[in-house]
Amino acid sequence: MKKIIALVCVALVAGTAAATAPAIPKGFLLYEKAAAKKDNDPETNWKVGNSPKIRLAVNPCDRADLGVTGRAAGRTVTFTGVPDFMKVEQVILYGSQTAARKAVIQVRGALAACRSRTDSGAGYRYVSTPVTGLGDEALKVSGQVYYGGKVGVGGDRSVLVRKGNAVFVYLWAGEYSAPAGRDWAGQLRDAKAMTAKICRVATCE
Repeated sequence: MKKIIALVCVALVAGTAAATAPAIPKGFLLYEKAAAKKDNDPETNWKVGNSPKIRLAVNPCDRADLGVTGRAAGRTVTFTGVPDFMKVEQVILYGSQTAARKAVIQVRGALAACRSRTDSGAGYRYVSTPVTGLGDEALKVSGQVYYGGKVGVGGDRSVLVRKGNAVFVYLWAGEYSAPAGRDWAGQLRDAKAMTAKICRVATCE
């Protein structure tokens, strides 16, 4: 009888751990509803990925392992449109707030280490600035094509936020010219909306 009770207790503890493990309910991301609609346009495409190991959307050094350690759950919604537009929404839950903070530290380090890259004669430069009043910490990031000292056409604009044990990113990429404040209007709007609801699935205390 004691063995049976012990086994039941172990099962209950395991069940409780599974029930409280970080998870992202289906439909939680802002763009999941749009992604679920049937799209017959050959020039647009939606994709939803649920792997917690997916590459971080803000990734200046293009490293597969950036911010991966400690992840417990993740979901990424990607929209692509012809001729040259991409929109990414990514929410990642870590096993602890410490792990989430370390992931943001790694992103900051990558932005410093790979702020300028050169490929086939063109350069790609990253610039980041802190955003106050958004989550526990947040960054605005621009990636931009340069030819020599001149701004080229093409880049990405993103907002990365950490709130508790969650890190989320809103990134738009397309035919941007020189970075301007209006480039982040949509991303900041979405980041604020997610900040308002993220504590339903994240540990924010």
